[in-house]
Amino acid sequence: MATRRFAGGVLILCLLAGDVVAAEEDVAPESLPSSRDPRFAGCHAVLADFFARHEIPGAAVAITNQGRLAYAAGFGRADRERQDVVAPTSLFRIASVSKLITAVAVVQLAERGRLSLEDRVFDILQIEPHLTGEGAFDERHRRITVRQLLQHRGGWDRNQSFDPMFQSVRFAELLQVPPPAASEHIVRIMLGRKLDFDPGERYAYSNFGYCLLGRVIETVTGLSYERYVQEQVLTPLGIRAMRLGKSRLEQRYVPNEVRYYDPQQGPSVFACDLGQPVPRPYGSFCLEAMDAHGGWLASAVDLARFAVAFDDPDGCPILCRASIEQMHDRPIGDDGDSQPVYYSLGWQNRVLDDGNRVNHWHNGSVPGTTTILIRRHDGRNMVALLNTRFSPHTKELMQEVDRILHKSANAIEQWPESDLFSAAAPR
Repeated sequence: MATRRFAGGVLILCLLAGDVVAAEEDVAPESLPSSRDPRFAGCHAVLADFFARHEIPGAAVAITNQGRLAYAAGFGRADRERQDVVAPTSLFRIASVSKLITAVAVVQLAERGRLSLEDRVFDILQIEPHLTGEGAFDERHRRITVRQLLQHRGGWDRNQSFDPMFQSVRFAELLQVPPPAASEHIVRIMLGRKLDFDPGERYAYSNFGYCLLGRVIETVTGLSYERYVQEQVLTPLGIRAMRLGKSRLEQRYVPNEVRYYDPQQGPSVFACDLGQPVPRPYGSFCLEAMDAHGGWLASAVDLARFAVAFDDPDGCPILCRASIEQMHDRPIGDDGDSQPVYYSLGWQNRVLDDGNRVNHWHNGSVPGTTTILIRRHDGRNMVALLNTRFSPHTKELMQEVDRILHKSANAIEQWPESDLFSAAAPR
């Protein structure tokens, strides 16, 4: 590992298969390589220019080819105040890319016979709804299945009503508990409200649905959501650094978690700070309550490990081929059968123009974070993690990150046979 400066002042810490790239102003002379690997020059230049042009504080990128980690790089600053640089193994909040982790855990439990995807969620979860006034329980809740939650078809539409996962103060006040509201409080409140549509009727992206899946995992296994996922999903893949994050800056996992940047302030969800503005990434939402839908910390390298686990469906350590294929199936009766993009069991999918090739991905975004994981049809996977979701030069940062990842991977003309996964173990 070493660092290098590129045009625009972007500082890069990178691993390259077969070589290490460095510059004298950033590392000790004894760390300098004797030569430089030209195979990644185009990829490197595309990414460095992009992050510099968009004034991204820090980012990490990992690219795999046929199950091997070919490229992993950190760009810019993990912490501007401490002048720490981003490493390929730096931990970032991954926001809604967390849904991939949760979906795999649920499908694994179904494969092992611990639950069925057709089970009704509130037969598993025995939770008392919080009813106010003359409000009546919406009986449609009893029909919601595990599969519908995985597919965002449970009956909640945040565009029609609101996203309950960002109501930490209001929900705590309704239950007369100290803020922020925990996941169990949020479930009680939402059980006291009417659904926005009949379960299974249509797709509507729902963070709350994945919050419920986390509670299903806990109820079925008798373990905490984090512990089950770490023991049964991540550890078998050689992933040991991933963990759930914390909301407050002073609670961040040190020394390896980056700092998050957002130009705006927001009200705190914590009782001790009510009425006081805080940096939006550090108290304007409750990350602890977002565990199963948006709470994980991960490195680009470890998310690449997760992605390649499904490259060989017959050799996957955590799911069988049938389960992997089921994860990508288009929902039955999908009202968008003719559309190239659809959401399956935790994955976003795009059917390419020839109708045969499919790319799978998920992205994530909260104040201070932009993330994306892409599993491409050609056996190449790409991960990008940024410690901001703001660029002064675009309102479509996520879409541009997606495009630049494809462009950077396409700029690699000769792929190495070596594998960087062992070299990229966290220190």
